Amino acid sequence: MQGNEACVEGALYVGCKFFAGYPITPATEITERMAWRMHEMGGVSIQLEDEIASIAAIIGASWTGTKAMTATSGPGFSLMQENLGYACMTETPIVIVNVQRGGPSTGQPTKASQGDVMQTRWGSHGDYETIVLAPNSVQEMFDLTIEAFNLSEKYRVPTIVLSDADIGHMRGKFTVSEDIKFIDRKYCTKHVEHNAFICDEGLVPEFPKFGQGHRVHITGLTHDVSGYPKTTDPEIHAKLVSRLVKKIRNHSNEISRTEILNPKADTILVTYGSPSNSVFEVLSENHNIGLFRLITLWPFPETEMKQIAKTAKHILVLEMNLGQIYWEVERIARQAGCQKVELFSKIGGEIHKPDEIIKRLKNEVL
Repeated sequence: MQGNEACVEGALYVGCKFFAGYPITPATEITERMAWRMHEMGGVSIQLEDEIASIAAIIGASWTGTKAMTATSGPGFSLMQENLGYACMTETPIVIVNVQRGGPSTGQPTKASQGDVMQTRWGSHGDYETIVLAPNSVQEMFDLTIEAFNLSEKYRVPTIVLSDADIGHMRGKFTVSEDIKFIDRKYCTKHVEHNAFICDEGLVPEFPKFGQGHRVHITGLTHDVSGYPKTTDPEIHAKLVSRLVKKIRNHSNEISRTEILNPKADTILVTYGSPSNSVFEVLSENHNIGLFRLITLWPFPETEMKQIAKTAKHILVLEMNLGQIYWEVERIARQAGCQKVELFSKIGGEIHKPDEIIKRLKNEVL
């Protein structure tokens, strides 16, 4: 089936019971398939008037204790940014699938791009953290959708599956592992009268559900552990926002996933999503080249990148944009000692072809 269709099956498999979305190329197949598959699974799928309403709806659904998801592409993801920040501030577990297309503005609706990488990290205002996963196959559209729900539930944070038009529309098989683990948020075992946001050293509060006898105040304003606004107290604001950031950064080694091949090679290709499929072909014929594939984009796997950069003589970053994750790679690699960090970018909707990669590297290693 299509990558977009596999994404739907992954969401349903992990227990998603509410979907709200608005059709947009190249993510429409997710909304279409959810419309009939969610009904079969006893859940609710709704098409709303726009992407602002869609993310608002899944935030509300999540506060009833329901696993909830939306799907969109670049223009719709832009509309979601205010509510994305709200979900971070209120610590609401939701999953957003962004099937990227060429931008800016309406751009290239039917062409793949990787132009939303920094938007997933910095698109809303203020200091916050999200988790972002980048699939490169139909199999990973299924697997990483499940992982997105697990991470969102565990850390009470919006998690984004950052796909693209090529991955969403490619067709292939996927297998369902027998040992898939499901993670659910930790619910409050006692009735909460106030202190709904109090937590232990894990920095993630237990979750009170509406309709279960809890007295909970939810606001996007700066709030104390009771949930009520405390907007003029610098200490309370610093404590709250620092915790929202630390609950992800302190667990980045547990969250981050990479695929590394030939780590001791002099030349390392760093990539993610669609371009990585071309890199696999290059590596199959050139064993003196290494691969650092980002599966988790944010939080960035800094520890693993430093280890690779310590021995690499040349790092080439492949992206379908004019340079976004490249700047993060360059910063870390140069600190680790690799002084030759370059960008090989392509825009316009075409991925890097294997012969183009080999030609780029020819004067370096071949």
